[in-house]
Amino acid sequence: MKDKDIRKIEELVELMEKKGLTEIEIKKPFFKIHLKKGIDVSEIVPKVPKEEKVQTVKKEEPKKEIVEEKKEEEGKFYYITAPLVGTFYRAPAPDADPYVEVGTHVKPGQVVCIIEAMKIMNEIESDVEGIVREILVKNGEPVEYGQKLFKIELT
Repeated sequence: MKDKDIRKIEELVELMEKKGLTEIEIKKPFFKIHLKKGIDVSEIVPKVPKEEKVQTVKKEEPKKEIVEEKKEEEGKFYYITAPLVGTFYRAPAPDADPYVEVGTHVKPGQVVCIIEAMKIMNEIESDVEGIVREILVKNGEPVEYGQKLFKIELT
């Protein structure tokens, strides 16, 4: 930076003081300067009261009986999940029968649905043997990676 540039900046600072300005900006094709007067931080920071009483609230613990029942129930069910993002189809074609219905007994490797992703039909197979207890997605709905598709009761 040249001495004449420094003098111009000093003149701008003096002008700010003289006119009571807190900020000034000058823009030219190959030059830009932005000056901002410092402010007292104590004006910005809100004053916090010295002591505040905190009231604690006891939460009720969930009933253990319900938790135990859910654990037992979860142990006998398996969820087939979407291995990719796409569109869920229950049948190989619009006019064909669905691969499985509620109550269908499935075996490992059996196709249970199709997920279309980028115009490719991906067959989704069961990993377990069991009975389909619930179909969790409607035909033609979009699905996300890891989304539960079928609830299977293990046999």
